[in-house]
Amino acid sequence: MKRQRYSGYNHKKALNISDLELIAKKRLPNFVFEYLHGGSDDEHTLRHNREVFDQYLFKPKSLTKIGPRDLATSLLGKRYSLPMVIGPTGFNGMLTKHGDIKLASAARSRDIPFVLSNVSTTALEDITALEGLSAWMQIYFYRDRAFVRSLVERCRQADVEAIVITTDSAIYGNREWDVRNFRRPMQPNLTNLLHMLSKPKWMLDVLYPDGPPTFKNLDALLPPNQRSAQGASVIIGQQLDPSLNWEDIVWLRDLWPGKLIIKGILDPEEAGKAAQLGADAIVLSNHGGRQLNHAISPMDILPAVKAAVGERCQLFVDSGFRRGTDIVKALALGADAVWLGRATLYGLAAGGQAGAEHALDILNAEIDRAVGLLGYDRLDQLTETCLVKKER
Repeated sequence: MKRQRYSGYNHKKALNISDLELIAKKRLPNFVFEYLHGGSDDEHTLRHNREVFDQYLFKPKSLTKIGPRDLATSLLGKRYSLPMVIGPTGFNGMLTKHGDIKLASAARSRDIPFVLSNVSTTALEDITALEGLSAWMQIYFYRDRAFVRSLVERCRQADVEAIVITTDSAIYGNREWDVRNFRRPMQPNLTNLLHMLSKPKWMLDVLYPDGPPTFKNLDALLPPNQRSAQGASVIIGQQLDPSLNWEDIVWLRDLWPGKLIIKGILDPEEAGKAAQLGADAIVLSNHGGRQLNHAISPMDILPAVKAAVGERCQLFVDSGFRRGTDIVKALALGADAVWLGRATLYGLAAGGQAGAEHALDILNAEIDRAVGLLGYDRLDQLTETCLVKKER
């Protein structure tokens, strides 16, 4: 009998993140799913982000008197229940109404931080109003530095705990599937419009009664007549500043008194420089395979970056994590936590807040099981010695 995956719509029956991905694909219009799922150019980086985990095999110990596992960890001076962060992802309101609120609520319920994207469809003040949430805010460097300054001030007034500056997106990646699906920026072509009509539940949830969501944190940057998704995509592209450099990081470090995280680094020398300039943490990231094609994975460079920064700042990674075993491998190589993107978005698209929580619970159970099977009961016991890297 041929193996069969779950083919229904109930997120509670998903056994892994891949099951949630299939449910998300069933629920979403094609152009929305491709925006969530796809990568740049011929998607080599997207594929490599998954394949890289196969290079590392576990070397377990089986007679170590394992007790109940403690998966808690300290991130930026605070204790959290799990070594995960829900990372910044834009336009989540296209997956489900109030998508950012639902994701943030899922993070709060599982006691992990949530990072709001600069191009989110929810105002940062609405996120920080969620009592008990550790809210971090991601920003881009725009040509309009006055706007960047005003956004930093909003973060200060809203008691955002950390600012995340993304450095790898000053030039748009070439996402060909988005181009194929749209006749103009953010305007689906006829084929995709017809497919959208086959998703009435999604339309009722996302589009009724106000139409497509807009970018709630960019009003001061966008002209009043270009605050729709279509208009904003053009202005954002014009405003992204490829001249971003270390002087801008110094400027932001001087401006922002709170925790500062630099996201998008893939070079040990740059990582060391970031730590030297006062970054509290670094996120090794290739933007989930959505920017430079044929880029290395964070896993390829993680040990070298750990050696370069030592204990001067914390080290996070993202891009391609779908299994708890993936997360355990990153922790063993020196990461302090893993940031999640598509994994929790598939859950969000499949079942709203409950779907995102289910994604986190799946990963939690997989981490717990893997740590125990390795012969450990605490995350700080994980080191490179529990891994063997295969010869290519």
